[in-house]
Amino acid sequence: MEGANNDRTIVTGPQFCSPQTLQLSMKKKNYFFGGYGYDVKDASDNLVFTIKEVLGFFSRSKVLIFDAADVPILTLKSKNFTWHSTWQAFKGDSTDKKDLIFSAKTSSMFQFTTKLDIFLASNISEQVCDFRLKANYMESKCDIFTGQSSTLIAQMNKKYTAESIFLGRDKFMVRVNSNVDHAFIVSIIVILEEITSSGQRSSHS
Repeated sequence: MEGANNDRTIVTGPQFCSPQTLQLSMKKKNYFFGGYGYDVKDASDNLVFTIKEVLGFFSRSKVLIFDAADVPILTLKSKNFTWHSTWQAFKGDSTDKKDLIFSAKTSSMFQFTTKLDIFLASNISEQVCDFRLKANYMESKCDIFTGQSSTLIAQMNKKYTAESIFLGRDKFMVRVNSNVDHAFIVSIIVILEEITSSGQRSSHS
């Protein structure tokens, strides 16, 4: 992160910081041949991001986030062999360690509600998180804060519809505060969904 540069919260890039509060919608798409994706749109129904799961043959799948021009801006990938559920975000379509931007991990191994601690790549010690996410019991709502403070920078609400219940086409309404990197916020919500859905799959297995 470039830090609170002129009161902006920049993680992926300054171009993703809007001077106004943003209302985004994330609609999930499940593909017939496997995998899933999301379309992320603003309040005017303009496409902001496209998110696609890339299935791996000999490795775990990863998730790519593309901007409106279809340029990859972030790659999300789970980290193997960790006590906590951990995901990493890299620049562009890379998964190289040198391109790591941040890591997100569950704050404890056993928790009734999902809580994520987010550490920027520059935070080597990971003693104190740079951001944190707290979801409610059903993971239908979540709040994202800076560090251990009560400073709220974004919120997500999941909308339950016939499509989401019967077809798995979840829809999320995301409010991002002004001057907060909305690409970063969207990526954290995707990671939350990955962690909670994998937990649901394992509990049903």
